[in-house]
Amino acid sequence: MEIFRIFLAIVGLAMSFGYYPQIYKMWKNKSSENISLPTYAIFSLGTLTYLIYGILTKDITLIISFVLGVFGSWAVLILILVYRKK
Repeated sequence: MEIFRIFLAIVGLAMSFGYYPQIYKMWKNKSSENISLPTYAIFSLGTLTYLIYGILTKDITLIISFVLGVFGSWAVLILILVYRKK
């Protein structure tokens, strides 16, 4: 079972890194055109919810997996709002 928890942590981290190329692209282009605000709002709330759940249950696998996801998803969400056209 321990190997499965390690695998889950690795997969969770890999998935969390998925937000960072989007952050870089929006920051570089100073644009959030064609980026879905509702989608990233859902992702942001979902990652935060799982992180809180991991903290409350003291599940280090969830905490490790979602801490970067929270930062990444919320950064995308903030950049969407910053760079969206008025």
